[in-house]
Amino acid sequence: MLTVSDLSVSYGVIAALNGVSFRIEPGAIVTLIGGNGAGKTTTLRTISGLLRPRQGEITFAGHTITALPPHRIVGRGLCHVPEGRMIFSNLTVDENLAMGAYLQHDAEQNAKNRDYVFGIFPRLKERLRQTAGTLSGGEQQMLAIGRALMGNPKFLMLDEPSLGIAPRLVTTIFEKIVEINRTQGLTILLVEQNAKLALEVSSYGYVMETGRIVLKGPSGELRANPRLKATYLGG
Repeated sequence: MLTVSDLSVSYGVIAALNGVSFRIEPGAIVTLIGGNGAGKTTTLRTISGLLRPRQGEITFAGHTITALPPHRIVGRGLCHVPEGRMIFSNLTVDENLAMGAYLQHDAEQNAKNRDYVFGIFPRLKERLRQTAGTLSGGEQQMLAIGRALMGNPKFLMLDEPSLGIAPRLVTTIFEKIVEINRTQGLTILLVEQNAKLALEVSSYGYVMETGRIVLKGPSGELRANPRLKATYLGG
């Protein structure tokens, strides 16, 4: 469904990605793990059109999207939940969800998506008129994911969904990610520093270091890999 081929990205003279290539099949949960500065967020930002690559190609659902602007990429069904959530903090929960559906013009489908979001995250329905900036970190993450789901996506990219969330809610968020994948058939690319948790919920993983893919394989095999265990899984 998504193919990234020989992707290189620079910030000025500093190379952030160097020849990154990977492929994600429809319906899978795939994780991209690595330390700070490895290039994980840059990869997602480039796929979603927020950054332009120096070289390489990105293909989504059989079409090249490398040069498309972000709104055109979202319109094709690829939605990005960014690191730090990036909700509209001065708008209500209801208004944030409406912004997620900005490109959608099917009122019946929008209503179904809204009902699905409330089914997955009932707390959002309870706080519908509340200003988003007053929500807890976990509730804001629920809202960020819910806003993306309002875009009626086929493919969901999640950047550090556990960041800044109370430990008791992290498990809930990841359970919901798995539920969304299972019930909606959404393909998910998950960037997460909690490698143990990411490899538990995914079927396949890629490991990044200094802008390159250095390891890949089924998640079960990666969990058992001595190098990965020593570096990312606490021994």
